[in-house]
Amino acid sequence: MGQVMGSYGARNVDLYMDDKPSFEPQTGFSYERKQREMVAREEELVSARIPPQFRDYCSHKLLDYQVCRYKNMPMLYKCAHEKHDYLNCEHQDYVLRMKEFERERRLRVREQRLVGAA
Repeated sequence: MGQVMGSYGARNVDLYMDDKPSFEPQTGFSYERKQREMVAREEELVSARIPPQFRDYCSHKLLDYQVCRYKNMPMLYKCAHEKHDYLNCEHQDYVLRMKEFERERRLRVREQRLVGAA
């Protein structure tokens, strides 16, 4: 059994944190959504020794921050802009993942309602 995330309503539709989306990415949208892509390449992340848990959609910002830290050691305050960019990207990624989770929950609730009405 996976970890439970979200509200009690997520448990009612058997939705867990590690579940893959069960609906098409365009379902519920009137416009074409473009798929997210990684900016940083895997070779760059391996050569920079970025741990696997940090290899996400914000890894390119983390690479910039790490390069700045390397160049400006010990005056790390000079990298405040790069750190802010990275942390802001992580926050935006978190918000987007929560919106996708809520979208999945609402689509499952809608699906249950339509099956129950038929």
